[in-house]
Amino acid sequence: MKDIADIPALMADIGAKARDAAATLAFASAESKQAALGAAADAVWSRRAEIIAVNEKDMAFGRDKGLSPAMMDRLMLDEPRIQGIVDGLRAVAGQADPVGETITEWDMASGLHIRRVRTPLGVVGVIYESRPNVTADAGALCLKAGNAVILRGGSESFHSSGAIHSCLAEGLRSAGLPEDAIQRVPTRDREAVREMLHMTDTIDVIVPRGGKGLVSLVQREARVPVFAHLEGICHIYVDKSADPDKARKVVLNAKTRRTGICGAAECLLVHKDVARTLGQQIVDDLKAAGVEVRAQGLDGSAEATDEDFGKEYLDMIIAAKVVEDIDDAIDHIRTYGSSHTEAILAEDDAAAERFFQRIDSAILMRNASTQFADGGEFGMGAEIGIATGKMHARGPVGAAQLTSFKYLVDGDGTVRP
Repeated sequence: MKDIADIPALMADIGAKARDAAATLAFASAESKQAALGAAADAVWSRRAEIIAVNEKDMAFGRDKGLSPAMMDRLMLDEPRIQGIVDGLRAVAGQADPVGETITEWDMASGLHIRRVRTPLGVVGVIYESRPNVTADAGALCLKAGNAVILRGGSESFHSSGAIHSCLAEGLRSAGLPEDAIQRVPTRDREAVREMLHMTDTIDVIVPRGGKGLVSLVQREARVPVFAHLEGICHIYVDKSADPDKARKVVLNAKTRRTGICGAAECLLVHKDVARTLGQQIVDDLKAAGVEVRAQGLDGSAEATDEDFGKEYLDMIIAAKVVEDIDDAIDHIRTYGSSHTEAILAEDDAAAERFFQRIDSAILMRNASTQFADGGEFGMGAEIGIATGKMHARGPVGAAQLTSFKYLVDGDGTVRP
């Protein structure tokens, strides 16, 4: 590990190596990238005992740091979660290669044939916190899209991320691709993050994946373009037409399956016509499951205040409110939402269509848990993060979203009059 005085030089060296690797990856064959990811998956599985052992060091670090149970859950690796990492690597490996794909093509009266084709972004910087699986997800997706990547994991996942990164490097070596295609910043020092945010000569885009503090820092200080979401303030609206069995099951899953992920529901909105019946049943279900329900117009665990809305709890806490109608729900989401994921529970097609048309979050769902807001669940194999901005990538960022495009123009001695 480098001394703190060497960090600017360290990051400059990493950036230069990434830029060189990106030039090679831009024309690497689909077969070589697939082989690298397959070999990395094999390495992760064969070294699972080692990964679990070093993860325990990170868990001890997290306990000493006083991480919440939800954050500790994000950090923990066991054999089923490692199997998930392996499955994700294999899923990305098996996807169609996006590089060189023709997005659209057309002919002009001038005789030109024009194609818009996918091309790699170049070098991607990924800054993340406690989830060590992001090391594999980000490395795999960037490689699939022909990009070099610089990974800067959080201090909590330092050892786990290092072990997983070593498996990715093993896969690159076995496929004859440059190891510098996937680099990990080998220090916990936060100065490395500040350096990355200013590496405009070598990094083409930054993807922050973590809590509000990290993401707001990146969005505020980065000189490099950013794909990010600040918070996952996900709402579920229970319409008067909601099916009771579906609604009770979906809300409980959306809140309690994993409370520490960005797709966890943070606010429940209930149409006034079903507040005393279905709405109260759902609140009672949540309370029985150990959720603290801060409610207005419902019998919750405590009375909600204005501060409880527009809050990402990432814990066994949810805000709840009775609304007059669907338009009142839409207004609430526009006021307090973070443009991440919202769901409507409704059997009325017109209500669902109104919800979908009038809310502009990155992901909108009907009769489904917000916990599906995930690239793997969208068929992308994995995701590098969720983007809530409106430029370039939006929603789960998979391999295709990590490409740009260029125009290829064919003529036949064609001249412009």
